[in-house]
Amino acid sequence: MKNLRRKTLAGASAAALGAGLALTGVPSPVAAAGPETSYLVLAPQGATTGKAAARVAAADGTVVASYDQIGVLVVRSTNPSFATRVAGAGVQSVASTAGLGTALDEGETVEVSAADATGDPTREPLYGQQWDMDMIHLPQAHAVTTGRPDVIVGVLDSGISSTHPDLATQIAKDESTSCVGGVTDTAEAAWNPTTSDHGTHVAGTIAAALNGVGVTGVAPGVKVAAVKVVNDDGYIFPEAAVCGFLWAADHGMRLTNNSYYIDPWELNCRNDARQRPVWQAVQRAIRYSQSKGVLNVASAGNSNYDLAHKITDTGSPNNGTPEERENLTNACLDLPAEVPGVVTVAAVGPTGEKSYYSSYGQGVIDVTAPGGDTRFRTQGVRSTSTDGILSTTFNTVTRTNGWGYKQGTSMSGPHATGVAALALSAHPGMTPGQLSSFLERTAVARSCPAGVYNPVPLIPTGPNAYDATCSGGKRNGFYGAGLVDAYNAVR
Repeated sequence: MKNLRRKTLAGASAAALGAGLALTGVPSPVAAAGPETSYLVLAPQGATTGKAAARVAAADGTVVASYDQIGVLVVRSTNPSFATRVAGAGVQSVASTAGLGTALDEGETVEVSAADATGDPTREPLYGQQWDMDMIHLPQAHAVTTGRPDVIVGVLDSGISSTHPDLATQIAKDESTSCVGGVTDTAEAAWNPTTSDHGTHVAGTIAAALNGVGVTGVAPGVKVAAVKVVNDDGYIFPEAAVCGFLWAADHGMRLTNNSYYIDPWELNCRNDARQRPVWQAVQRAIRYSQSKGVLNVASAGNSNYDLAHKITDTGSPNNGTPEERENLTNACLDLPAEVPGVVTVAAVGPTGEKSYYSSYGQGVIDVTAPGGDTRFRTQGVRSTSTDGILSTTFNTVTRTNGWGYKQGTSMSGPHATGVAALALSAHPGMTPGQLSSFLERTAVARSCPAGVYNPVPLIPTGPNAYDATCSGGKRNGFYGAGLVDAYNAVR
């Protein structure tokens, strides 16, 4: 069994959870000021947030965002005893979100120039380098539809460059926002990228325009909305993710793409008091979005981890000294990928086989899609960048737009999201559950490889570093129901 392997970009402090004290009529003593800390405060399921808000005020906290739809408050306080003082009647649970952000796994970006492309007889000059689009039969699908503009996809990520020539016409600007800090900011500058082009790359895979410039997206006829949930340090804090799901739900989006994790723990354990409030808040937000007609798609992760057999985690939290956690159970979940109703996507490379890094798991993976595999040609010795996924990029240092390669399940997720957007365009009216089922039914089944699978035995980390074993039959742990197929989804 593999232990989890995670890349991080920055560190943060550890999380804390408070126990309860009854609220009295005695004025609160003046608390010694500490650093301003953010909290999630949850009212009981189905209850309003009025009592919780009163307790927040009495405990020297300030409500910065109130999500009454799901009974969740985002709060800030400098009172070191806030978590203890706020708990009680009207508050189901409370947790500091300090340290609960997960550094976005950027992967390596290898930039290319449109002028250097050999081109292709199709409409876009860089299409010849988009092996992923032929794999999912995109030309045949585009002969039927390129997508409808009334289908809006929320890209919960690091922002989208609104000046990119392949994306400028594709963004639903009126529906875009920043959710960093758990508070919405609809200014265009707020939802543009600042320190990461991850969201710009993801958005291009979904909907880069058919305009004779650069690349094509899977569904260039639909619109994408930037819902920025990644802060400038590269972290996704729980309050930002909750805000993002609710924003998408309340602004007419039919799909969201989620190429990230919540919490510095690869696996968020519901039976851990430090993590349970985060699980509850995220689950409420996703259930609410589903009730509003949103299908949420999430990446499976890049740890080559069997999510169906969670045993040991020695790599979390990724924001400090890891703790060894053994004998884990299925109470420990990958968020948001393992929330019920979320479509979980694994990755394949140019051969159609599981990408060496892609996490997997029978009963967890729903479908697979191209995510790139830059190591299979050399059995792991070195990378071949053109076996990654080519899409739109934004250089955050020079502030210039471009195109480049990345690999990861962060890249496979938007392929599945784009196919789902095409399916909705061709067959409107499907509920999230119907659309999820349709995506699986139209996928092309792939069989498990025999024995232990490891395409990179010569990788520097060791000959068995990426061993994996597939289980299941027509539907299995590597590929779920199979490889998404754009043509099958629209005909």
